[in-house]
Amino acid sequence: MSNSVGTRLSGKCCIVTGGARGLGRAIADAFIKDGASVLITDIDASVGDKTAKEIGAKFALHDVTDEKRWPEIISLCTDEFGGFDVLVNNAGLAGIGDGVSPEDTSLKSWQRTFGVNVEGVFLGCRAAIAELRKSGGGSIINMSSVASMTPTPFLTAYGASKAAVAHLSTSIALHGAPDKIRCNSVHPGQVQTELHNDLIADAAATAGAPLAAVEADFASRIPLGEFGQAEDIANAVLFLASDESRYITGMQMVVDGGMQLIN
Repeated sequence: MSNSVGTRLSGKCCIVTGGARGLGRAIADAFIKDGASVLITDIDASVGDKTAKEIGAKFALHDVTDEKRWPEIISLCTDEFGGFDVLVNNAGLAGIGDGVSPEDTSLKSWQRTFGVNVEGVFLGCRAAIAELRKSGGGSIINMSSVASMTPTPFLTAYGASKAAVAHLSTSIALHGAPDKIRCNSVHPGQVQTELHNDLIADAAATAGAPLAAVEADFASRIPLGEFGQAEDIANAVLFLASDESRYITGMQMVVDGGMQLIN
């Protein structure tokens, strides 16, 4: 990602959940480099605190499934920065491991995946709306996935949860529109993050196939011919957080190298 400093988010106060690593870190870093004040939240205190120091953010320990913690996070942002303009609901689970097909996914795994990926997003949106209304509007960006647009029997709970996020985002968008509260979902494809690498490793172990062969098979499904990078997603989120997208709400922004074209 470029080290240049921009002003597209100058003066904006932002929250990025799951910001300790991966896409969340890349998004927070991009925001800060374009002028925003950023509070990152995560369940991993040690990594979150380290990341915050490295990129110039503030950090708060936060389980997105904790209903009572959400108002505290919003207040922390307004107290620390003097406002609240953008929420990125990025925290999520892939649900990889034993039992991922429609037949063998356990109820416990299903509920845990939906708890973080759907209920966590709902709680964040609900907590953000009143504060954004007070400030005259703002932007909510919910991280979904290209998995929301295609059957995922190999990751049943994950695909279903991300489809729920996409639908929820449209409802938030329509509800918030009179108050200039925009809500859009971003749908990454295969992006080289720790989570994506774990997914490939799990697929290789399940199939009893070499890791390199499984990785090549995954990459072969991308028309642009390569895995995405975290900065590709961060750039899309940055646009939706900025005033450049002031007339865009309820949109599903797909950043997948063309995967949806062939699936």
